Amino acid sequence: MKTLFIVNGAPYGTETTYNALRLARSLLKAEGNEVRLFLLGDGASAAQAGQKVPQGYYNVADMLGIILRHRGEVGVCGTCMDARGIGDGQLIDGAQRGSMDSLSAWTAWADKVLVF
Repeated sequence: MKTLFIVNGAPYGTETTYNALRLARSLLKAEGNEVRLFLLGDGASAAQAGQKVPQGYYNVADMLGIILRHRGEVGVCGTCMDARGIGDGQLIDGAQRGSMDSLSAWTAWADKVLVF
């Protein structure tokens, strides 16, 4: 199954993004599943490298890294990055700047689209 996650929520403050990443990671554990995440709006901040969080608190950049290492893909809205002052060099390794065109292509690719 090919699943696209569209994550709009801020990386911290609610558990929406955290739960989206947990589900994505769980899907990748099963044979034959493919996962792509597109970070949109405040979700773009989730892919920013160098996040420092209190000890014992989840780190969404680390969670994205796990997804990338397990053959998931991560795209980040370029317009949303620009609006938040996030440069391409500030993204975690493996995340890529995206656009509405790339989100459209990923949506057409997916069997399922989940929006968080």
